[in-house]
Amino acid sequence: MDRVNASKAPATEPPRSTTPLLIVVCLAQFMVILDVAIVNVALPSMRAGLHFSTTGLQWVVNAYTLTFAGFLMLGGRSADLLGRRRVFLTGTALFALASLACALADSRGLLIGARGMQGLAGAVLSPATLSIITSTLPEGPARNRGLAAWGAVGGLGASSGALLGGVLTQAFGWPAIFAVNLPLGLIVVALGLRVIPAIAPTEGTRHFDVAGALLVTAGLVSLTYGIVRTDTLGWHSAGVLAPLAAGLALLGAFLLVEARFAQQPLVPLSIFRIGHLRAANAIIVLLYACQFPGWFFLTLYLQQVLHYDAIEAGLGFLPMTLSIFAASTLAPRVVGRFGPRPVITAGMVSSAVGMLLLSGIAPGGTYVNTVLLGALLSALGMGFTLVPATIVAMQGVAGAQSGVASGLLNTSRLVGGALGLAVLSTIAAAHTKALIVADGAAHALTSGFGLAYTVGAVLALAGAGVAVFLLGEPPSHEVIRLGDIEEGEHEALAA
Repeated sequence: MDRVNASKAPATEPPRSTTPLLIVVCLAQFMVILDVAIVNVALPSMRAGLHFSTTGLQWVVNAYTLTFAGFLMLGGRSADLLGRRRVFLTGTALFALASLACALADSRGLLIGARGMQGLAGAVLSPATLSIITSTLPEGPARNRGLAAWGAVGGLGASSGALLGGVLTQAFGWPAIFAVNLPLGLIVVALGLRVIPAIAPTEGTRHFDVAGALLVTAGLVSLTYGIVRTDTLGWHSAGVLAPLAAGLALLGAFLLVEARFAQQPLVPLSIFRIGHLRAANAIIVLLYACQFPGWFFLTLYLQQVLHYDAIEAGLGFLPMTLSIFAASTLAPRVVGRFGPRPVITAGMVSSAVGMLLLSGIAPGGTYVNTVLLGALLSALGMGFTLVPATIVAMQGVAGAQSGVASGLLNTSRLVGGALGLAVLSTIAAAHTKALIVADGAAHALTSGFGLAYTVGAVLALAGAGVAVFLLGEPPSHEVIRLGDIEEGEHEALAA
């Protein structure tokens, strides 16, 4: 088995200071993740301006999420084969142009189509951001700091979407939430040309495994489409079961192609033999499955029950944003002292406790008495989980395959968030519908939210269980080349 010692100098010498590079890469990641959540508080304005129906309005969110999740693996592979700097700059430019198209859209179809282009650009850009960090910085404290910064801005982008969306929508109208990406994208491209080194792509034939790319993309799109449709159709509808079945079949065919027929697989299946990477991705899925719906329900509670306007609701998320930033900043030091497993476990337990406290929301509650403590605990839990889980997932993976590993990590975020939102929204809606006649609209609505938060707490505890029982220690002194893992070494890596 061919192993490369991590102490050897990388093929491309890193710049003297990595701070400018990290700022540029993390700004791009922030921009991409921000657009998952920033539209929420602007949806009512979009509905009034473009005359969306309730069913049509959800595709302003879904068009981005579906294309983002579906094309992430292809984006990760492109970064490996074409060069991370080139893919990063191309993805950033495409994202800025798609954002401008969203801002200028004057019809429902144009806006949804432009959101789909945003998702495609995000799928190209996001894996490149992480693989630039892992291929440029040497493994150890320097890379861990870079991964911590990357994880922190991802959490900040997701949690601050409501705040920025509320401010921009109320001050300038809904197109502003998209137009802001144009100057940001131009800044990233201009600085990226100066500070990102020209990292050589993977040597050898540039085979993109077209069959694998089409199958995994179609499978993830179909599966995610079926999941998000449960919000309106229910789990037993043919409109849900058919795409779910098709998605599973396509993903099964993808695994068959990767294992038997692909000359250079899009995803080397040996990556799933690395036990700590499997466990870290499972934790990320469960983390986002409880956190994304938690933010969604909190936004509705603040606006529909406590009657906050868009800016007030956004400001209500500021303590969470600051908590995620603080926890993400401290996480690498805590991991260095205690190791990733106890930190991730404590983070998921903190998220669970926060969700349980939020399950007590009621029409007569207040922000300070009902929301603040639970929101802070869940936010701290996210920061102390996301950063060490990201470090664990990427540690020990060869630089040539870092794009694939980062694509898996981002896919876990999006699929976890989509699945969690669909499942918890369905649970909340069904519970609200059952109680609305007897208890009234406000009590029924908050009771549904409370049940959803309780289920979210269960998901967070499940993540803690994965950390305790399945998360092994990653290799600390060597890099594993995916595809070079022999069958006889499976147990050693999975331990």
